[in-house]
Amino acid sequence: MVLVSFLQVFAQDTLKPKELPFKISEIKKLDAEELLDKKEGTFVTGVPDFSVDPLNGFGYGIEGSLIFNGKKSNPFFEYTPYDKKIDMVLFNTSRQQREFILTYDQPYLFHSKWRLRGEIGYEKNPNLLYFGLDKSSLQTLSQLSAKDGIPSNNASDNYTTYENALGANANFNTYTKEEYIFNVSGEYALLDSRMRILAGFEVAKLNITTNQSEPSRIRLDALNNQMLGVGKSLVTFLQLGIVYDTRDFEPDPNRGVFAEITEEYGSHAIGSDYNMHKLFGQVKLYKRILPNTFKKVVWANRAGMGYTFGSSPFFEYQDEWSSEGSIEGLGGANTLRGYKQSRFLDRGMYFVNSELRVRLFERMIAKQNVGFGLVPFLDAGSVFNTVDDLTAKGSLRYSYGMGARIIWNQSTILRFDLAHSKEDQQFFFTFDHAF
Repeated sequence: MVLVSFLQVFAQDTLKPKELPFKISEIKKLDAEELLDKKEGTFVTGVPDFSVDPLNGFGYGIEGSLIFNGKKSNPFFEYTPYDKKIDMVLFNTSRQQREFILTYDQPYLFHSKWRLRGEIGYEKNPNLLYFGLDKSSLQTLSQLSAKDGIPSNNASDNYTTYENALGANANFNTYTKEEYIFNVSGEYALLDSRMRILAGFEVAKLNITTNQSEPSRIRLDALNNQMLGVGKSLVTFLQLGIVYDTRDFEPDPNRGVFAEITEEYGSHAIGSDYNMHKLFGQVKLYKRILPNTFKKVVWANRAGMGYTFGSSPFFEYQDEWSSEGSIEGLGGANTLRGYKQSRFLDRGMYFVNSELRVRLFERMIAKQNVGFGLVPFLDAGSVFNTVDDLTAKGSLRYSYGMGARIIWNQSTILRFDLAHSKEDQQFFFTFDHAF
């Protein structure tokens, strides 16, 4: 009863009906169709989390959200995906990945121009991959086999063939990361909420280890002083950024532009083990097409680029900070879906993604709004160190595939993606759009 009373107070509206305390651009307003389906009140969207990941195996746990939408009389109701939201992930896999994450997001904090985001988490993953720390990671699998003295069946560039050829050296490309992380950021709205400036702080305690009884690419590079980051590390960042955002509905946009530039600064002066800084920028474009033919069709596109400067540990090369959450390396579920997570690694990386999000139908099921859609997609990207690397012949990698989406009460997206590349075929089941 105490918890219920607290939630009722926490979610209540304090402004008079339809009285905005400051101007918000009409382009930020939800489409009439989205607004009609948006639920009032406080509710939970969550499911037992069963997933399939090419590296971590079969996953199981709980993932869900506690969403406070407030009432339609709240003037912010028409301009935000939710009044506030708490996300939780409690997860384990058949290959011993363990994860706990708790996040919080509240636009227009206390009906002000401020937005508050925060995250606390723990992860241990023994299945992460490392193929090198510079443009040499762009070499084909057969070239890497020859370089490392690993037999390769018919010089194949198929990942399964490469993995099988490792034989007794099965863990040659793997390492374990254990991480505790905390971050918090605040964003202040400008230009009638079309622009936000943001500042944040992050601290992470990490331990990178390898199987000491087997040969390891990452350990060899560390012993040859070609990289930093193996062992225990403390990393802290001061974060700054600027965002231009005209999307109508953040979790599943119909239209609009999202553009951001972020900077992370870490140094001994603020407790970090490393002196470095990281610059990242991306642009996302959303346009609704064929409105008279389908329930909803959105052409979604993204382009991003990041670079890490200074004396940085290798794991920071594959972690770009966005105001909407970190982007973890080139490869895996969110950037280059046909390649293994962090398959390519260097100080710089860039990527482009294009999706056609086709909503086929929506239904009310047990008083829940549920939609279903299909999403063909194309991904491309590469890594680089110098400007010349950006135009190097043969450096671009690409993948393609087909996805399915289940949209639950608008704000919760269940994603199923099957991706192909010249090296691999991967299937992902996870939450949220890739971008």
